[in-house]
Amino acid sequence: MKRILLAAYAASLTMCAWSQDSSKQQRPDTIRVGGMIIIRSGDKNDSSRNGTTITHSRRNKNANTNWWIVDLGFANVDDNTNYTNAVASGFAAPGIGKEQMKLRTGKSVNVNIWIFMQKLNVIKRVVNLKYGIGLELNNYRFDDRRIQFLENPTKIVLNEDWKDLQKNKLAADYLTVPLMLNLNFTPGSSRSKSFGLSGGVSAGYLYSSRQKIKDGGDKDKTHDDFNLRKWKLAYIGELNLGMVKLYGSYALKSMFESGLDQTPYNVGVRLSRF
Repeated sequence: MKRILLAAYAASLTMCAWSQDSSKQQRPDTIRVGGMIIIRSGDKNDSSRNGTTITHSRRNKNANTNWWIVDLGFANVDDNTNYTNAVASGFAAPGIGKEQMKLRTGKSVNVNIWIFMQKLNVIKRVVNLKYGIGLELNNYRFDDRRIQFLENPTKIVLNEDWKDLQKNKLAADYLTVPLMLNLNFTPGSSRSKSFGLSGGVSAGYLYSSRQKIKDGGDKDKTHDDFNLRKWKLAYIGELNLGMVKLYGSYALKSMFESGLDQTPYNVGVRLSRF
């Protein structure tokens, strides 16, 4: 009888110990390190039953910010000026026409430096709102190097002494705020496989304008607004083709308040993360 009781007592102790040990084995250990979760389960002494799972906790941000975006492109104008009226009004001197005001396409450049751009999720990361702020820098190089902008009042003349200049350009720089509706057709894809497009408007304030000439080693700048509009409103667009991003803009009005009817537009490549 005593042997039976001792055997039953030993068996109960064994079952209790096994149950406690089994519960320890089945209870996983969880460790969180930043956005990473490590889950360890099984018996540390039994490699066949030991398992470690690493998962990443993705925090879906509604807003993503991209800092210091650079655009490299070309600047040009759609010239619809009535030069007969421009000469009659005194804004342009006799002899000034569309041919004289023609720009050098390959040398007229646009460089934009966006301090930041932010993309705000609207609908399932497919429809987003994009906005930011930056500097829009435009250099318009004249094919006819004789073009000169006079000040007070503004008048465009042909300076025969400038016919052999190395460089003659009009620079117009704006502090610009873009606002676009973005369509992302591949919300879960990597940057290299992403595809989407954006469209909207921008508002820019003219904070600097000047005519710059270069004659040999000598350079000269004339700072004036030259009757340019203080505010530039433009349609803007962006095409995302994976690692390649293209941009474009077309102003709503002429860049000049009066005198010339020249609507500026830009196209180029955008160096951006999204």
